[in-house]
Amino acid sequence: MKFHLVSGGCGFVGRNMVKRLLNTTNDKVFMIDDLSIGRHPSAWLESFESRQLDDIEIIGKEERLFFWKGDFRNLLFYMRENPRYLQERYQLEFEKFSDVYHFAAIVGGRLKIEGDPMMVALDLSIDAEFFYWITQHKPERVLYPSSSAAYPVSLQTTQDAIALSEGDIDFEKNLGTPDMTYGWSKLTGEFLALIAAKHYGVRVVCIRPFSGYGEDQELSYPVPAIAARAAGKEDPFEVWGSGKQGRDFVHIDDVIDFIHLLMDNVGDGSAYNIGSGKLTSFLELIEVFADIAGYKPTIKPLLDKPVGVHSRYANMDYVTQKFGWKPKISLREGMKRVYERQLELIQSKG
Repeated sequence: MKFHLVSGGCGFVGRNMVKRLLNTTNDKVFMIDDLSIGRHPSAWLESFESRQLDDIEIIGKEERLFFWKGDFRNLLFYMRENPRYLQERYQLEFEKFSDVYHFAAIVGGRLKIEGDPMMVALDLSIDAEFFYWITQHKPERVLYPSSSAAYPVSLQTTQDAIALSEGDIDFEKNLGTPDMTYGWSKLTGEFLALIAAKHYGVRVVCIRPFSGYGEDQELSYPVPAIAARAAGKEDPFEVWGSGKQGRDFVHIDDVIDFIHLLMDNVGDGSAYNIGSGKLTSFLELIEVFADIAGYKPTIKPLLDKPVGVHSRYANMDYVTQKFGWKPKISLREGMKRVYERQLELIQSKG
């Protein structure tokens, strides 16, 4: 039986990956999260039950999910000091992890990226410890989630809406300036992935997800927040900035589908876009939600709020040509799912 590791496993992307692994395989999963942002598994796993073994939770009747609560860097330190730390302390029977999904990071949307950039810079220390560990542990396959924030902000201005291509980041040439400390940390992580693959023989692939969203995403992110306000029939409808700034929205189910396709086919540390290839402004997004909700609100711009770059969307040509992959879930279908979830939550609160 395979044994996978998911860092940041209680965050939005992490928990969706954990659920996918549990539902589509018979494998075991070791999950790490400090719950500073993520939710305890009891909040998102059906028929939750667990037992305690030392300082980890063993979850489910089949005992396939193991949860270690804490800072991933601490666990990496323990495993660096003793490569068999997990096996010896918790009597886990495996030689090395099969797939490693590294979602642990300081995240929180635009308010966190611009409001506390030095805290976000801690991602550099998390990733440095992580990449050093995988070069020693040598798991079978590794996923490193970078971000569309790694792209140069000079390509994301009000003058031109340019579809961002993988080749816009080239470590053999002069690099542009990414988006704040978050962009710098992810760009550095991509470089470490290339080093791990080339110099240490680790099979690793990077993704550059654009604006991922889904039904269970936290309200600190724009899609569920806008959906919740539409479900509550907010009018006037507030939008950060002018609302003309645009993003490339892609559903979490499509993101996870493509992650597994990439891990099956790529191991040299290279990075690939995950997006729809379509630019949608926040005004257009509000219009979609308002239409689903059945009303037409007045828009109220909040010009004092942080908005980030003006346009950020993916050129998906390379991915489509190389892998034949396209997202399955349309913008409206995906947003309808999010809206219905938020409406359900509002109604449940009475």
